[in-house]
Amino acid sequence: MKTTIILIALLYSSSALLAQDNKYTPPALSDSASWTMILIPDTQSYVKFERNQPILEMMTAWISENIEPLNIKLVLNVGDLVEQNELLVSDRINGNQPSKAQWEAISKAFERLDGKVPYILSAGNHDYGFINAEDRRSNFDTYFPAERNPLSEKMLRHVGRNASDKNTLENAAFELISPHGRKFLIASMEFAPRNAMIEWAGKIFDLPQYQDHTGIIVTHAYMDHQGNRHIRQKYPLEDVNYGDNLWRKLIEPSSNIELVFAGHIADNPEFRGGVAFRSDQNSIQKQVHQMVFNAQRLGGGWHGNGGDGWIRILEFLPDNKTVKVSTFSPLFAISPTTWEHAWHRADFNDFTFEFSEGNE
Repeated sequence: MKTTIILIALLYSSSALLAQDNKYTPPALSDSASWTMILIPDTQSYVKFERNQPILEMMTAWISENIEPLNIKLVLNVGDLVEQNELLVSDRINGNQPSKAQWEAISKAFERLDGKVPYILSAGNHDYGFINAEDRRSNFDTYFPAERNPLSEKMLRHVGRNASDKNTLENAAFELISPHGRKFLIASMEFAPRNAMIEWAGKIFDLPQYQDHTGIIVTHAYMDHQGNRHIRQKYPLEDVNYGDNLWRKLIEPSSNIELVFAGHIADNPEFRGGVAFRSDQNSIQKQVHQMVFNAQRLGGGWHGNGGDGWIRILEFLPDNKTVKVSTFSPLFAISPTTWEHAWHRADFNDFTFEFSEGNE
């Protein structure tokens, strides 16, 4: 009798594991000629608690392992690298690490990608001031100078000045030529960009050598989860431009900016509260796709595990215009026990968009 029970249990567990295995498919290109871009959301809650750091390191390790299988050509981050930019003593509630340890943690995570794949990082409100953008001082350049990743530096074309009148990657423009020949000009812009930086970016996108490029803006605070572009925020900074101003002053008038990436929002604890997507025509009737992605309230809220390891995979198909967006967690994918949670297939996390014809 005992033998029969044991055999039944083994058969049941094996069939259950097989069922899980059949439900889970690891990330792969839908077309072998595609290439991908990886989008990492706000990372602040991964580094404010020491216990969460391994999740972020696992995320960048997964990216490193998949550079060749997924033909990854670029990694982007939408800001709020740390929770507090200049905090000497943690309050043990909203994190248990001082700022130096947080910056060291985010630096260590991206170290896995140095020399392997280029990455472009945005600076968010928590990367400025003491705790949360009380002013525009940041340690960003100390940990992410232009020369740090030679592959990113190779793409660097223009650098703007931060609020301390120093050239840093807080405002910078990079050029990427895809395997399919489409040319991209990608501008990372500081949190709530100053008017001078909007003018700087506008002049760069208007240069003759970039008129055949597809422009991309990577910034932090842009729109809410319902797709409404921010008009104002609560931060005590002057000379600021949030989503609505950024659209009116820079993106809409541009002839070649077609894609915007941002983070920042976590309007409710559900996944839907941290994502948004909308498309609008610019001044020459070209579609501009605007995407917000932030998962930091998943995995336990503000004081949880940092965001359940979620990233976005953007697959650029060989037709040179179609982009497939999928949302995936290397954290859940690491074990058969959690495979069933590794993909988020809701339509706001799994969709397709197309670029305009001609920029190639």
